[in-house]
Amino acid sequence: MAQQALDSPEGNAVLAADIQQFVTVNDVTERYRGIPFPGTFMLDPQGRVTSRFFEDFYRERSTVTNLMLRLGTADAPVQATEVDGAQLTLRTYPSDPVVALGNRFTLVLDITPKPDMHVYAPGAAGYRVIALTIDPQPFVRTLSVQFPASEIYYFEPLDERVPVYQKPFTLLQEVVPEVTAEAIAAFRGQDKLTLSGRLDYQACDHTICYNPTSIPLSWTVGLQPFVPGAPREGGGGSSGGAGQR
Repeated sequence: MAQQALDSPEGNAVLAADIQQFVTVNDVTERYRGIPFPGTFMLDPQGRVTSRFFEDFYRERSTVTNLMLRLGTADAPVQATEVDGAQLTLRTYPSDPVVALGNRFTLVLDITPKPDMHVYAPGAAGYRVIALTIDPQPFVRTLSVQFPASEIYYFEPLDERVPVYQKPFTLLQEVVPEVTAEAIAAFRGQDKLTLSGRLDYQACDHTICYNPTSIPLSWTVGLQPFVPGAPREGGGGSSGGAGQR
């Protein structure tokens, strides 16, 4: 933030946005002044920093697999659920089989349009853009879905150009089970976390635009008990599920 902006209404708005972003779980108090927030640096074999990640809250941590997914280098450690739809195939799984409170993990959706099909990407006006919705539940926070770059499709009969996906692509949805005192109490005694949601999209080929479709989805991961001071990384078993409607 530029120093001169601090004394302007615009600067106040930016400062308020920064507070909202970086103080997401607890109010600003003297108790937290000076506490470092966690960060991870990724190095190449020569010791050079190639990427870095920082968390928004000092008690939260990204899992290793989650970081590798964000870099595009992770293999699926969890058996995926597959859906073979009329216009696309879907393969989905959570990044980690077991998580702990404060773990930042990812729901992965590998999507492949059928031959000659495309689905509409964010920014396509007048069409049902592909969207992933996670059903809200207490003490579980979802971040914005990460969409890959799209391509422009030219539809000659209407002389229109729209952003689409017509090659295999992946959506990443990051999730954090919170680690506040209220969340710890709410999750006490639970050994799994189930998330549900849906994938909405509209698919077209070169001549026909099909009706909008919604695929219900669910994912289940193991949930470690909260132990103050213990490492918050996971391992174990999980499952996911989906059905077309």
